[in-house]
Amino acid sequence: MTQSTQEQASQKKPPAAEMHTVAQVSEIPPGTHKIVVAGNRSIGIYNIDGQFYALRNVCPHQGAELCRGLTKPLVSSSGPGRFEYEREGEIVRCPWHQWEFDIKTGCMIVDPAMRTKSYEVTVEMFGVSVEDGAVIVHL
Repeated sequence: MTQSTQEQASQKKPPAAEMHTVAQVSEIPPGTHKIVVAGNRSIGIYNIDGQFYALRNVCPHQGAELCRGLTKPLVSSSGPGRFEYEREGEIVRCPWHQWEFDIKTGCMIVDPAMRTKSYEVTVEMFGVSVEDGAVIVHL
């Protein structure tokens, strides 16, 4: 391999992540989620206060459909007999064995080293205008 060929190979960017359109924003209002298939993977798309997060729909413990579990707050305690609810709607609980995962990071609550795959989510926006009662999308 020549010097310039080596330089070109080292300057090549990794392949871009695949992008899949999986839903309209209106289909997943804040506080809800939707299970979709993208790239032959089952993925849960969560809307937490207008921000979207995506988790692989597989619990790393024994393979349950993680995103079919309950979405709950984090329960914390400042001492015996005291507990507080925090981060409402940010924790998903596996339906089989109740393992809990942070939707924003994919990490297990009690052992952050144990995690499920999480994915970057983007919401593509287009310009919109209204003219003579018609909604026009600018691509």
